[in-house]
Amino acid sequence: MPPLKNHAPKRQSKLKKAASVAFQGEAGSFSDISSRTMYPGAKTMPFVTFDEAFDAVASGKADLAMIPIENAIAGRVADVHHLMPQMQTLHMIAEHFQPIEFCLLGTKGSDIKRLTHVHSHVMALPQCRNETKRLKLKEVRHDDTAGAAAMVARNGDATQGALASELAGKLYGLKVLKKGIQNTTDNVTRFVVFSKENVVPDVKTPSMTSLFFEGRSIPAFLYKILGAFATNQINMTKIESYVEGFNAAKFYCEVEGHPDEARMKHALEEIAYYTNGKYRVLGTYPQSAFRVKMALKK
Repeated sequence: MPPLKNHAPKRQSKLKKAASVAFQGEAGSFSDISSRTMYPGAKTMPFVTFDEAFDAVASGKADLAMIPIENAIAGRVADVHHLMPQMQTLHMIAEHFQPIEFCLLGTKGSDIKRLTHVHSHVMALPQCRNETKRLKLKEVRHDDTAGAAAMVARNGDATQGALASELAGKLYGLKVLKKGIQNTTDNVTRFVVFSKENVVPDVKTPSMTSLFFEGRSIPAFLYKILGAFATNQINMTKIESYVEGFNAAKFYCEVEGHPDEARMKHALEEIAYYTNGKYRVLGTYPQSAFRVKMALKK
């Protein structure tokens, strides 16, 4: 991880209209769907890897990047969590919760009884395993759900199926053999949006703040950091460590709050002290309507 710095970067209050959104995968993926949902009218730009999607924003080829960070069933997207600490020039400016409905797709001349194999992303396969196991389908892993659908369409083999979105089926000319094949109906993937510009909402907006910080080799270091948030009545929703070699761990965390609030200012002052200034705010962004809705249900 590069040295942590710029924990108070320049910011702006509004994002200019996004003309393009980069994502990892192929057209018809859930990243593509999320991009179209959040930024209707923007050009969606598929890239093979997350690195390339991030680089597209850093270089100015795309305005934004739509990146999956965790799934309600499969957990965190590990590749992304190890790339984010390197994003020194990008800022997290939004979050989006995308309901995930998988379709079992096949060629136009296929039906479920003819299938022997099912193709999809490594994280998608376990999310649909209850049904694919019942159908006795052999799993084949791919880098992307839509890419798996495209491959099945190209090969035209009626024994091969794909787990992907209904949009992917339409784009690649596949037939929906079964909708809603996922194990549970509350399957949701959380995406975050990265921008070269640091767009921060008004302090009155219910917000999330994401940050990295580096541990000091002192007793109860993490306890002190957690205490900085706890004593200032700030709810932490996520914390994860990044261990590099045998050095002190580095952490990524998300909290409910805005850096301009007095309580957050006090907490960040404590964090600056306990980390010797080795922390960086990755972004402050509005809480999504989905997050607010879920909080009200608790």
